[in-house]
Amino acid sequence: MSATLHRLAGRAPSLDPMLALVAGDMNLVNAVILDRMQSQIPLIPELAGHLIAGGGKRMRPMLTLASARLIGYTGARHHRLAAAVEFIHTATLLHDDVVDGSDLRRGKRTANIIWGNPASVLVGDFLFSRSFELMVEDGSLKVLKILSNASAVIAEGEVNQLTAARRVDLGEDRYLDIIGAKTAALFAAACRIAAVVAERDEEDEAALDAYGRNLGIAFQLVDDAIDYTSDASTMGKDAGDDFREGKMTLPVILAHARGSDEDRRFWKDAVEGRRTTDADFAHAIDLVRRTRAVDDTLARARHYGQRAIDALGRFGGGKAKDAMVEAVEFATARAY
Repeated sequence: MSATLHRLAGRAPSLDPMLALVAGDMNLVNAVILDRMQSQIPLIPELAGHLIAGGGKRMRPMLTLASARLIGYTGARHHRLAAAVEFIHTATLLHDDVVDGSDLRRGKRTANIIWGNPASVLVGDFLFSRSFELMVEDGSLKVLKILSNASAVIAEGEVNQLTAARRVDLGEDRYLDIIGAKTAALFAAACRIAAVVAERDEEDEAALDAYGRNLGIAFQLVDDAIDYTSDASTMGKDAGDDFREGKMTLPVILAHARGSDEDRRFWKDAVEGRRTTDADFAHAIDLVRRTRAVDDTLARARHYGQRAIDALGRFGGGKAKDAMVEAVEFATARAY
């Protein structure tokens, strides 16, 4: 179903069809998550629960469940593996907030602000360990390879982003490498493992991988655009976080490339940490809008979103496919 048909039906694209599709399975996944985040050390479930119960959409485990539904899998292995996917994601969030010095996550104070950096890093390590326990219990070396590789790629992407911070010469190709690793890799793996447990062929695996990967890139592109179009109450983080952290996201890369010499001097000063006031951020917003950098970032997000939808072409129609298509449309429509 296309975005046009959703508008004709009188509603915006939503995750609701996917939520409804996997609701029963998600209850079982949540039970695994709750069980496996327990520890005799009280701080661990307290800190982990702060983030896990923090209002996130559970997008990645939902993709595992929806992909399994799409291909007609009727077993139960995907419940534990979806929990493993969520633990990997949660662990990376805990570590990211420490690295970025973030104050807000989904509109709430971050764990590192409440409990401190050491506790956040160590509980992140605990959740990574729990995810690998769940993978080993599943017994599939192929699943273990896919998810462990995704974990390594995510870490590489974060290090790549760290070394690229405050570098105004960052190019679009490297930026896409970074988001392909730090965001899209887990989306891809979350979808692909459903085909593995269902014992489908390599072509189905590759198609689900392509769906997740392109959706992940689109999702991150929109996130990066939203930093220059929204506010803290909408984003669940402080407006301008990326700007103040000197991140060369695509809106900045495009605005820098298209700007005047004076504009480029501003961006160099901003990215290197010399222009970080509210007035500087307001000026940055003006520049990305004037150069159509946000519009073009969102256009690219829609391009990757279409690639995600196209990857589902080999699968038959039905509620699962419709929900997965609408999830793409929701991801790319969040900025409007």
